[in-house]
Amino acid sequence: MAGESDNAPDQDSKTEAATQKRIDQAAEQGQVALSREAVGWLALLFATLAAAMLLPGQAIGVMRLLRNLLEQAHALPMDAAAGLLLEAASMLVLPVAAGAALGAVLATLVQTRGALSFSGLAPSLQKLSPAAGFKRLVGTEALAEMARTLVKLALVGAALWWAAGDLSSLQAALHLPPGGLIARSGQVALHLMAAALAAFTAIAIADLLWVRLRHLDQLRMTKQELKDEAKESEGDPYLRARRREMQRRFGRTRMLAAVPGAAVVVTNPTHYAVALAYGGADAAPRLVAKGVDSMAARIRAAAEAAGVPLVANPPLARALHQLELEQEIPAEHYQAVAEIIAFVWRRRGGLDAAPPNGGASHDA
Repeated sequence: MAGESDNAPDQDSKTEAATQKRIDQAAEQGQVALSREAVGWLALLFATLAAAMLLPGQAIGVMRLLRNLLEQAHALPMDAAAGLLLEAASMLVLPVAAGAALGAVLATLVQTRGALSFSGLAPSLQKLSPAAGFKRLVGTEALAEMARTLVKLALVGAALWWAAGDLSSLQAALHLPPGGLIARSGQVALHLMAAALAAFTAIAIADLLWVRLRHLDQLRMTKQELKDEAKESEGDPYLRARRREMQRRFGRTRMLAAVPGAAVVVTNPTHYAVALAYGGADAAPRLVAKGVDSMAARIRAAAEAAGVPLVANPPLARALHQLELEQEIPAEHYQAVAEIIAFVWRRRGGLDAAPPNGGASHDA
């Protein structure tokens, strides 16, 4: 029977790298590259720092509590003695535990970039499936996790064995006075935590890389998924092409509508045509229409129909065609354009004049 998983794309068919949109959607659903080893590493780092900075001062208070307990052991009731022991233990444990908790929270927030998702807390029948649970226990993921655990144990064990040093020195510490014994015990504890931290640093770096690569591999997409996402993000390619064509048509219509208000149309004379508008002495002429070949022919026809003079000046027409619409004429073309406009005005005034630069001219 074909189940829902039969319709899901096979992992081998996911040959395309995940897009940023796919990564963001996965993060919103709580699927992030979260390295538990990095969380444990930062928790251990903060715990070690807290122990190094706070425990030496706390040790004096613990010694006082224990001395009071021993001195009054015969007179204290059981609940009072238990309270003193709990207070002494909390003075040693709470700073380290608080540092570890702070490190774990910070490591998690850094990896998730501060994003919080509660979708993983939603009830799911799949989590209660015995088949899914058995697969998690005996699948390849479980075997890989067991191998990683063995490697971690080996690295941390080797680091701790190296940090422990000569065991005879530890035995000799048992004969030290109470103050010396506590100081020696603190030193040994810090050495062990530092060794474990060094081992966890290597483990966390390797795990960060592994988790990141595995996360991106799980988010890989098929070619069809990539196309579907592109359609959702940018629209159907056919519709995009239609929109671009409509924009081009609207631009051409707007240009042709601006030709009757132009002062002159400079031509190539057949391949290029640019229409220039001039508002007076206080403003530079500006380009209101341009085109090549068929569009140039339409601009010339619109100019002839509106009585706008046409002036042939191939070098100037090609140069002005490089400008953007509504852009003012640059300074290097002021003289050539001014001569053409002056020629057009003289023609309109009924004066005999030759076209500037020897170019041909004709009216509608």
